[in-house]
Amino acid sequence: MNNLISHIIQKFLSELSSVRRYSPNTIRSYKNDLITFDKFCAENNKTNITEITDKFIRRFLFHLSNNNLDNKSIARKLSAVRSLFNFSFNNGYIQKNPLTLISNPKAEKKLPSVIDSESIIETYKIQSSREKYPIIKIVIIEILYGCALRVSELCNLKIKDVDFSNHTLKVLGKGNKTRIVPIGEKSEIILREYLNQFPPESHDDYLIRNKFNRKINPRFVHRIVTKNLSQVSDVKKKSPHTLRHSAATHMLDNGADLRVVKEILGHENLSTTQIYTQVSVERLKAIYKKSHPKS
Repeated sequence: MNNLISHIIQKFLSELSSVRRYSPNTIRSYKNDLITFDKFCAENNKTNITEITDKFIRRFLFHLSNNNLDNKSIARKLSAVRSLFNFSFNNGYIQKNPLTLISNPKAEKKLPSVIDSESIIETYKIQSSREKYPIIKIVIIEILYGCALRVSELCNLKIKDVDFSNHTLKVLGKGNKTRIVPIGEKSEIILREYLNQFPPESHDDYLIRNKFNRKINPRFVHRIVTKNLSQVSDVKKKSPHTLRHSAATHMLDNGADLRVVKEILGHENLSTTQIYTQVSVERLKAIYKKSHPKS
C-alpha cells in the first residue's frame, strides 16, 4: 500500500469530490490547507504518513503560530489535517490516529462593534437630496437600535405586532420563536410619526413597507444603515447588527440586568449575551484611561 502523504492527500481529495460530493470551493480549501501540511512534512523529511506522530502535529501547529496565523486559521488547517488522518485510519493507511489527543485551538472571541448613542441620533440629521421620505430611514434605525432587533425581525414586523397601549412589539425571532420587546417612548414617537405619513391599509400590512406596500428587503435596510453610520462613526463594522450590538451594550452600561437583556435580544443561552458584558468592561477601561488623571 502506498503510504506517501502526497498520495493519500490525492486519494482523500478524490473522495471529497466523487463520494461526498463536496463543492469545488470546499475541495480547493481542503487542498490548500493540506498542501501547507505536506510542505511542512517534506521540509522535515517526513514523506510516509506512518511517520507522523502527535508530537509532530504539535510541531506543525507551533509552526503555523510562528507564521502569525490566528487561531481561526490554525483551527481550519488542523481540521483539514484531522479529516485526512481520519480518512487514513478508516482506509488502513495507519493503525493509530495521532490526532486523537490533539484539541483545536480556542477561537478568539472578537468583541462586537459599538457606536455611541449620540452618533446614532446624529444619523437622523443627515440630509440627502435623494431621500424623499427621511422618516423611513429614521424609523428603520430607531427600531433596530431602540428595540435591539435583527434585520429579518424588523422586515417581518406587521402592524398587528405593535401594541401601543402596552408599549411592546411582538417579534418573530430565530427558530420561529416569538418574544415580546418593549418600545421606548422616543421610539414610539418616531413610529407614530411614520405611521401618520404612511398609514396602513390593514393590520396584516407589514409595519415598514416599500412603495408597493410590500415588505422591505433586508438589502435595502443594510444599504440605508451602512451609508448613514459611515457618516457618523469610524468603527470598522457598520451594519444593522452594529445597532443591535450597540443597544445591548448601552443597556448593560446603564445597569440593565443581563437576563433581561438576554430576553430582549432573544438569545437562547445566557453565554451568548455575556459577550456584551466584556464590551462594557472594555468601554469602562477605555473611558477610565482617557479621563482619569492617574490612569
